[in-house]
Amino acid sequence: MNFLGHLLFSRNDKELMLANLFGDFVRGKDLSYLRQKTQQGVFLHRSIDSYIDNHPAVHELLQILYKPLPKIAGVAIDLYFDHLLAERWKDFHEQDLADFTQSFYDSVDLSHNEYTDHFRLVITKMGEKNWLYQYQFENGLYKACQGVSRRISFENQLVNGLDVFHEFRPEIEKAFDLYMKDAHVYLNNLVLLPK
Repeated sequence: MNFLGHLLFSRNDKELMLANLFGDFVRGKDLSYLRQKTQQGVFLHRSIDSYIDNHPAVHELLQILYKPLPKIAGVAIDLYFDHLLAERWKDFHEQDLADFTQSFYDSVDLSHNEYTDHFRLVITKMGEKNWLYQYQFENGLYKACQGVSRRISFENQLVNGLDVFHEFRPEIEKAFDLYMKDAHVYLNNLVLLPK
């Protein structure tokens, strides 16, 4: 899952949400130099990534999407799942999506030294462009596909991500539904190590 999915599984803990997103910017196994909450966020981030990477429904979907989206089908699935999550947000969270995203933006504290300049830039742009809220719209998915495609170091087909989404929407929705049913149970019961 992409940004929105990671926030959903952060247990309504604003500090954990930001730390979870930081997980994409942290390398290595030794997290001892990070604050405890940040360590928990990175651990949660990696657990979410691992769970989606190993889910049978996602594996099946990867096989379907590999031909139109070689090498980047997994990236596309992350974006597609965030789009569907935003579309159906009320099915997964009690707070309205606009309120949820604004509440997150308002809570962001990037003053900790452990946060990199690149992470600060991404989070700042996220708030300015309201990426999280825009995910629910097809234009938001289109822009996400275009933006991520530009940041990938090799030539790729993610520029056609919205067309592929339209073509395979039933298969994508089926995988999303199966994943979310299982992920909700697994991730909400995950013990956030280290304590």
